[in-house]
Amino acid sequence: MMRYGFILLTFCTTLLGCAVAPAQERRPIAWDGLGQDPNKGPNRPHIARQRATAPAPTASDPNQERERVLGTLRPYSDAWWAVRDEIEAENDKQLGTKLMICPRCVQSSPPGQDVTGSVR
Repeated sequence: MMRYGFILLTFCTTLLGCAVAPAQERRPIAWDGLGQDPNKGPNRPHIARQRATAPAPTASDPNQERERVLGTLRPYSDAWWAVRDEIEAENDKQLGTKLMICPRCVQSSPPGQDVTGSVR
């Protein structure tokens, strides 16, 4: 029984290593809409203070003009696909700036080694 408890403790500690954010990095918590919003409650008063004192400037959506042009083009034409690819590239770029992956969670492969493989 003691051995199983030790294995469970080791497993939980390993998972916790990637789940804990550094102390200096305070980001909003994803909220599922149920219960009290964790970003607005007494648990996270520093976020509410930041937003009230320094509102972020609203940047215009760079895809807004592209989507207007996309609506004027013939669907699935070469020009339509080019504009659609630009929109998707911009969305991926915006997501890449917001997405943060724990550096310890990403395994890097040695340089020069092919990481693709076959099923054999």
